[in-house]
Amino acid sequence: MSSQDIPEENLPAEQDHAHGAVGVADEKNPFADPGLPPHEHRIQDIDERAAKRSERAVAFMFTLSMLATVGFIVSYVAIPHDTSVFIFPLGHISALNFALGMTLGAALFCIGAGAVHWARTLMSDVEIADERHAIAAEPEVKAKVMADFRDGARESALGRRKLIRNTMFGALALFPLSGVMLLRDLGPLPGDKLRHTLWAKGKLLVNMNTNEPLRPSDVAVGSLTFAKPEGLEEHDHDFQTEIAKAALMIVRIQPDDIKDKRELEWSHEGIVAYSKICTHVGCPISLYEQQTHHVLCPCHQSTFDLSDGARVIFGPAGHALPQLRIGVNDEGYLEALGDFEEPVGPAFWERG
Repeated sequence: MSSQDIPEENLPAEQDHAHGAVGVADEKNPFADPGLPPHEHRIQDIDERAAKRSERAVAFMFTLSMLATVGFIVSYVAIPHDTSVFIFPLGHISALNFALGMTLGAALFCIGAGAVHWARTLMSDVEIADERHAIAAEPEVKAKVMADFRDGARESALGRRKLIRNTMFGALALFPLSGVMLLRDLGPLPGDKLRHTLWAKGKLLVNMNTNEPLRPSDVAVGSLTFAKPEGLEEHDHDFQTEIAKAALMIVRIQPDDIKDKRELEWSHEGIVAYSKICTHVGCPISLYEQQTHHVLCPCHQSTFDLSDGARVIFGPAGHALPQLRIGVNDEGYLEALGDFEEPVGPAFWERG
């Protein structure tokens, strides 16, 4: 149906939109302004039933966007990341990736399609030509721009067509949740895992080289021995994760040479146990000087005094090495009397 098929009294009143005056081409002005062609009314401008159909179509697309966003969130939570599906002609692909891509694409497409259909069928499409103006607008021009803006807002019928308005706000408000859900893939929340290791009361100190429990007689004065918790084996799937926190270095010092009171109380016959993980960036400490009882991190030369609470005496490390309280069980083996009382390794943002 075109505007020619509608009685003239049913046509909307034409708005007076000023534009450049129509000119006639001549020798001096061969490119005169031909003016605008007659405006063709759309069916939605003439028939309110057609306008309602367009309104419902726009609302339907915004509603589909909301459902697709909900589908994105449900897919993210419900579909296991290792599940695959066969999609012709793509073959076997990740079910989670396919679901996320389809739902996210549908949510974006429906918002865009709804906005385009709204603009093309319901908003004003009257052709307007305006003269160019200087960059610094005159007060009259500014007033005209604001008036045009108000006219556009009124012609969009956003206030009158509440179904479109409410579904559009719903789609735009719900869609950002897709991005919020993606933040979950930044990594699992650490919880309090950084504050605890496998060490616990009664755990035997096992020699890293021989894989045998340590007795006090196995640790000579001036020697450096590396230990791990009882039960932690190299073939365990989480071995690297756990040993990165639980790795221990054992040093025997003459009790008279230990300066720190707590260190002496937490030792056994001069045998002290400290975390092997440097408190700077987490490098394993492996260099020991038995005359001074200093240990050196090979990465950035942080130096700790094991005879004085493993305090930092040189380098970028921010705090002393954590000490593990040890004793001897009834069978004569060295055992832990608990976990470290502070997190091992480098400082982190919520350490306290």
